[in-house]
Amino acid sequence: MAQVKLKGNPVNTSGDLPKVGATAPDFHLTDADLKDVSLSSFKGKKKLLNIVPSLDTPTCALSTKKFNDHAKDRGDTVMLVVSADLPFAQKRFCSTENTASVKTLSMMRDRNFAKDYGVLIQDGPLKGITARAIVVIDENDKVVYTELVPEIAQEPNYANALAALK
Repeated sequence: MAQVKLKGNPVNTSGDLPKVGATAPDFHLTDADLKDVSLSSFKGKKKLLNIVPSLDTPTCALSTKKFNDHAKDRGDTVMLVVSADLPFAQKRFCSTENTASVKTLSMMRDRNFAKDYGVLIQDGPLKGITARAIVVIDENDKVVYTELVPEIAQEPNYANALAALK
């Protein structure tokens, strides 16, 4: 179990992020078209998982826009934004904010992704959704970088996450 803060108050997560060098846990999430997707849906691509509590918060929106700007130049990489938001809200966000270069994925059908990646918040006002984290996975599904952002309201380290994609 890891601990992060929400506006200075400690909250606990369900576990720890996957270890660098480990095979990334498979996942089953829902895309904007209500289709189920898994890790194998992105076979052969590098994957940056921008795990956020909700796109309907300023920091989550900002990180999604920043990764979207970098996704435009990376044909070998998919930038996935994983949140508890419904696919309809994710689609509306991407349309309104012009973030078509990232792919949003929803945990609407189950929370196993959040448990398997160790980011499911166990207590506090955000119990049941995710802490903010970055996981970079190579084209062979090995974890090459992780960051559990220590304060949920804080942005991730973009430079380190993007450098891990090289």
